[in-house]
Amino acid sequence: MSQVGQQQLRPSTVACVQDDTISDGKLAAGEGGKGLAEGRATSARLPVNNTPTNTTTTDGGSAGPGLLPPISPTTSKVMETDEQRKTHRPFAKISNFLSALRTRGGKEGEEKSVRKGSGRRRYVGNLPPIQPPPTCSTPLVTAPPTTPVRTSPTQQQQSPAKSQQPIVIRKTLQEFKDDAAQAHSSGSFKTLQEFYSTSFDSFYQLVGTFQEESTTITRNPVEHPGVSAQLLDAVYSELMELPQDIQKVVLRGIVNSLLQKDIKGPRCYNDLRAYFILVQNPQFSHVKTYVIFAHLIRHLAHLEDREHQVLVGWMRRLPSVQFRDIVDRLLQFISVRLFPPKQDELPPLAKCGWWIPSATKVLALFNAANNICVPMKIPHNHFYNSALDHIDLMAEYMAWQNPATHPGFSFCQYPYILSIAAKRKILQRDSEHQMIMNARRSLVQKVQRRQMPDMGMLFLNLNIRRSQLVSDSVNEIMQKRGDLKKKLKVTFVGEPGLDMGGLTKEWFLLLLRQIFQPEYGMFTYDDKAHCYWFSSIKVDNYSEFHLVGVLMGLAVYNSIILDMRFPPCCYKKLLSPAVVPYGNPRARVGLVSLTVDDLQQTMPDLAHGLKELLEYEGNVEEDLCMTFQVSRTEFGIVRTMNLKPGGDKIPVTNENRAEFVQSYINWLLNESIYHQFSAFYYGFHGVCASNALLLLRPEEVETLVCGSPELDMFALMRVTEYEGYSRTDPTIKAFWEVVLFMPVPLQKKFLLFCTGSDRIPVGGMAEMVFKIVRINSSLNMLPIAHTCFNQLCLPPYKSKKHLAQKLLIAVQNAEGFGLE
Repeated sequence: MSQVGQQQLRPSTVACVQDDTISDGKLAAGEGGKGLAEGRATSARLPVNNTPTNTTTTDGGSAGPGLLPPISPTTSKVMETDEQRKTHRPFAKISNFLSALRTRGGKEGEEKSVRKGSGRRRYVGNLPPIQPPPTCSTPLVTAPPTTPVRTSPTQQQQSPAKSQQPIVIRKTLQEFKDDAAQAHSSGSFKTLQEFYSTSFDSFYQLVGTFQEESTTITRNPVEHPGVSAQLLDAVYSELMELPQDIQKVVLRGIVNSLLQKDIKGPRCYNDLRAYFILVQNPQFSHVKTYVIFAHLIRHLAHLEDREHQVLVGWMRRLPSVQFRDIVDRLLQFISVRLFPPKQDELPPLAKCGWWIPSATKVLALFNAANNICVPMKIPHNHFYNSALDHIDLMAEYMAWQNPATHPGFSFCQYPYILSIAAKRKILQRDSEHQMIMNARRSLVQKVQRRQMPDMGMLFLNLNIRRSQLVSDSVNEIMQKRGDLKKKLKVTFVGEPGLDMGGLTKEWFLLLLRQIFQPEYGMFTYDDKAHCYWFSSIKVDNYSEFHLVGVLMGLAVYNSIILDMRFPPCCYKKLLSPAVVPYGNPRARVGLVSLTVDDLQQTMPDLAHGLKELLEYEGNVEEDLCMTFQVSRTEFGIVRTMNLKPGGDKIPVTNENRAEFVQSYINWLLNESIYHQFSAFYYGFHGVCASNALLLLRPEEVETLVCGSPELDMFALMRVTEYEGYSRTDPTIKAFWEVVLFMPVPLQKKFLLFCTGSDRIPVGGMAEMVFKIVRINSSLNMLPIAHTCFNQLCLPPYKSKKHLAQKLLIAVQNAEGFGLE
């Protein structure tokens, strides 16, 4: 794994705990083996029957009147020894904490991280329904303290220890603001220091401080955390402005709180509330706090599935700004652990290998919460970690592919964190590997037959007549379908052009342009949605739909960007399932549950009408006189279809109109085009059959096929290379003045002329390779483009007007290839 430049870290005023009271290396090594297993993290699919069976507290005593029962069931009370009771006391100094940590580590020994093989799978963002919580009508925090009473072993044997109620400081938001204003005006922070030191000293005190008012905490704890968000935000905002000593007090209190909890013990809702409060702490943005942050993350990662499910429900209620900040914090934590800016700033990676798996799993909870929000709190690409683009991605992919031989954690288990550039690289390498294997297989077969091998056998060679573009393409692909996973080369019959990439791009462009013509009848175009959809008219042969799927697969397989304007729901269907069902030819593919919003992106007018039906305030049955029946026109003949058995006799009413709308959408986008889309699906997956597709979201497949939507000619100018010219040459200055002020349609034609495609590659113009070469020929010549190499040959025209004239003629009349 190569070291690369570290991302710019955001400045912070957080306390830097680096004095002699804390040893980062010892803290990280103390219980590192008990962190999240370096192996495969478990999925967040949760059991539905994991309900509490008793009310035993995490300290072994029975729950008080206000403490909710543990979420994880226990069967017996947790008995503590004297040594354990000592380690559970709050620590006055972090040195005491380190001593206790070493003692605990010595008693338990080094525990190696368990590698859990989970096979090839992706993290599932949509969690199952949350189970109902235990019934509780008592106040949120009136439970016994989590800190046991300090008694001698003799007293412990004689009688049970009596609980000692810890101090909980309760303040309203206004009271806290008044205290903060008073502290800043007087310069005395004693009151604030007492508040912070007391509030963060234990989970019990933490939850008690930030609980909501008694009138609002009767809500379902699974749906709402019962934490005052405004007070918490004010306390954390003020904390970052306070002196370093107070910030250290808070960190010391967090250490005490975490040590009081057994990482594998049962949890109650109050424990989850404490974790929910602590993970929002902005102090963890600073590298110096990462050791403590890592142990908090380890606690979160080790929670049971149902506990994770509750946290996901709470995370979705976070404001977007706080949600984004926590995600950024976790991404930065992973990046800094992978590529530390200073080698001695963090403990050795060998002692804290559980850091990255733990943080990735916690980040998966936020990704799950984001996916179930409509709309999402942050874009899905905000979870991308660009630092991972520089690791050995194929090693991660192979470890994910082969869990038996490569057990352990792999980033491919959590594809939401991999950028589209990283996924494209994995898909390209996997495609190249398949190309090499197929070429090698063909070579071996030739040798076995004692035939002379030739270079043509290593490629998928298509010979196409321009006058018979579609029919020749269908015939060639059907005859050579066994070679589809070889490198593609196209030859236009009667033309001397050699395909170094440019002919292939033009073949895709011309073929798709012809297939998508309305008179061809395969697709319909919606002027408002600006996209194509499959025609529902039945035909005898669906081979041309299969051809379109093959074209899309070949484009992805050969890293070519296409102009295919399908709506987003098409890519959802294309990944349903992401891998073709093996050994089940009758499996139905391309079926997915879609909504009015999906129809809005495909047929806006029809979606608008269905929305009006759902919102209609009158009597639907009497006013609209509709039934569960729809009609369509085929070649001038109106045909009717029942949406359900006997649909022509079932009226649409106010009660069943939602069912009608959903049935109509399912018929339009799934059932009526099933055979067309099925042929398209199998054509695509016949070429792009790769487990790497499991890593992709529908939006990412669209980007891989169609490229980036952003056309930034200034970015192209910045990455352009020159041969025979320089950036300051008058011809080059005039050239860019002409190109930059072209209208967008003409800029796309210029891009098509120079590169063979008017689409922008994944990553934008900045990832393009473009070169302008000087040719000393007649000034009456037009510019020449080598689309195979993204190269423009430009004569040194004497004036800007002359250059613009020649360039426009070349751009607007570019089709066909020749040899120089």
